[in-house]
Amino acid sequence: MKLITKLLLNALAVFIIAYFLKGVNVDSYLTAIIVAVVLSILNLFVKPVLIVLTLPITVVTLGLFLLIINALIILLADKLIDGFSVNSIWIAVLFSILLSVLQSILHSLLKDDKK
Repeated sequence: MKLITKLLLNALAVFIIAYFLKGVNVDSYLTAIIVAVVLSILNLFVKPVLIVLTLPITVVTLGLFLLIINALIILLADKLIDGFSVNSIWIAVLFSILLSVLQSILHSLLKDDKK
């Protein structure tokens, strides 16, 4: 149940950012849910491979190259999903940063206070 809630929060974050950020288009909330699922799958399987392959440049740039890897994952999701589009890699970088921040905020609201 927690996984579904997190996916729905991620879809909400995608939908909100697409509404405010010019250059990112999401047709419907169902498309945003699909984007959230596809991004989760890509982050699970493709991102670790990209990180290992680009480890030297990631170390040299002190981890900033991970922003480009995140943007490439978003552009790959753009190619895989009809109804979701990102205009450029720089918009994808900005989308990635905003998505991470908004996901952190939304997921912090979801956490239970454990004492």
